[in-house]
Formats: sequence, structure tokens, C-alpha cells
Amino acid sequence: MYTTNHEIDKYLESHTTPVDEVLHELTRHTYLTTYNPRMISGPVQGKFIEMICQMVRPNRILEIGTFTGYSTICMANALPAGKYIDTIEVNDELQETIEHYTAKAGVSSKVNLIIGNALTVIPGLPHTYDLIYIDGEKKEYPQYLNLCTEKLNAGGFLIADNVLWNGKVADPTCTDEQTKAIRQFNKMVQENTTLENVLLPIRDGMMIVRKKI
Repeated sequence: MYTTNHEIDKYLESHTTPVDEVLHELTRHTYLTTYNPRMISGPVQGKFIEMICQMVRPNRILEIGTFTGYSTICMANALPAGKYIDTIEVNDELQETIEHYTAKAGVSSKVNLIIGNALTVIPGLPHTYDLIYIDGEKKEYPQYLNLCTEKLNAGGFLIADNVLWNGKVADPTCTDEQTKAIRQFNKMVQENTTLENVLLPIRDGMMIVRKKI
């Protein structure tokens, strides 16, 4: 089973540019008020996503799975004025938290929060995207991929989180629905000749995908 060494985690964090106080406060709030606080991106993954945005310089980002808004803020921090994130969150109980902390971080003007099911929201979105970040319902990852490749601009990037799923994807005895869906997603990406990709062992696994021009 895939595990993360706690000492290595501490070392990684201590050698990564620290996040700002708003994200520290949001982390504390998330651990105090949500049932699954480990879903939050955290400082290393958050900074990684932020740097990806700085490298790609997207005009518009689509995020699937806002949770409490940590990754949203990280990406928005990398965007200049006039560039935007459409972020979809299915849990309407998180809306107040997301709006409070994106405002406190000074990025709310760049963030378009959409409360709803991504599978029904995405087809109706009027935009295409240079960067898409997937961190939603794991059982829906294959459907997300089909929808998102249509919305992704040629030369654009897609990042999918949790694609190692605590190592279960490599364990043939794990046959739960989430694991099977993530395996299918990974296989679909690998076999799609219009895409190129790399799977990185960052936290719970991150797949970076580029749509070929």
C-alpha cells in the first residue's frame, strides 16, 4: 500500500515557499468545520498548482471540486487581473466559506463560483479553457475527462488530483467504485492519442495532461 513518509512531508513543506496567512487560516477553519479536511490541497500541492499556473499563463481556468477554496486561491494568486477561474462545487454548504476566504485573499474578482453537479454544469459552460484542474467526485473522473477534453484548448493543460488513490490503483485486490473509476481515468488518458501525460507521485498522485496541438 502506498504511504507518505511524515518526515519527508515535513521536509518538503520546509523547503517550499510558505503560503500566506489567509491559507493558514483557511486550513485551520477547514479542519475545524468539515468532515474530510484532508481533502484540502495543502502548502506543497497548492504552491505546485500555483507555479503551474504561472508557467502556463492561462486566460481562463476550470476547476472541478472547490471544497473550501484552497486550490482556488492558489491558482487565482497566479492570475493577473482580467483572467478568471470557473470553479464548480457540488456542496452548497461550502459556499459561504469559499466566498469568505476568496474575498479575504483578495481574489474574488477572478473567481466565478458555480454551485452544482459538474456533470450537468460543464456542458453548458460558454467558455473553453487553457487549464483544467480536476479534484471532484472520484467515481465521475472518466466522465470528467470526456467533458473536459472538449472544453480544453489545443495546447492546454489538465491536472487531475488523487490519481494514485492511496496506492489502490496498483493493487488488483482493490475493486471499490472509486478505485475502478480512477484506474479507468488513468487508462483513458494513457490511451488517448490526442493527449500526452505524466503521472507524478505528489501527495496522492497528480496527472498532468497536455492536449496536443
